[in-house]
Amino acid sequence: MEAAMDLMRRMPPRSAETALNALLSLLPDHSLDLLSQVDLPLQVKRFIVFQVCMDKESLKEYILCEYNRDADSYRSPWSNKYDPPLEDGTVPSQGMRNLEVEANEVFSVYRDQWTRKKRVGPEEEGAAHYCLNSTVMLSLTTNNKQSGTFNLSGSIRRQMSMTLAVADGHLVNMGKMIEEMEGKLRNSLDQVYFGKTREMVCTLRPPPEVLNMRLPDS
Repeated sequence: MEAAMDLMRRMPPRSAETALNALLSLLPDHSLDLLSQVDLPLQVKRFIVFQVCMDKESLKEYILCEYNRDADSYRSPWSNKYDPPLEDGTVPSQGMRNLEVEANEVFSVYRDQWTRKKRVGPEEEGAAHYCLNSTVMLSLTTNNKQSGTFNLSGSIRRQMSMTLAVADGHLVNMGKMIEEMEGKLRNSLDQVYFGKTREMVCTLRPPPEVLNMRLPDS
């Protein structure tokens, strides 16, 4: 299992689904662990249960994952209903549902910012312990006569744990954590991928101003 997870961390995002299916065939006993721990790129297929689904009542999309799954159905956070319909499906308590509805409105400002996945799990103990898991997947491919073929792929996964006072409210606490994590992920993405790529390109194809420079005579 450890080797399988190490392999998935090194796979480019566009090949992640193929690699995961191969591992599921090779390691059927670890299917639940693989499906719950491996992140796949979000793929939009409207009205079809596949990674991202469309709520037929609100006409809003929602993510399909192990956290809103019951049997072969997935619960929409918008309508609180399962698709396909499930009569005895697990639903949150009224207090948790009210928090979910409020969170849907508050965190809508984060939607469509950039591709990332986040999971926040609070555990209340007077104060609340929050665990935030974030994944960013990058896949950039070009193929034209001027620049040729170029492929830049990778992923960054980070985890943050904090214990904060519940008096401020769960949404405030989660919002602070997400904002802090977003900044760290953006910096990591820029330094690890774009920064290194820019350095390599400038080394292989120096800009004109560099080529025109001349070292002083000794």
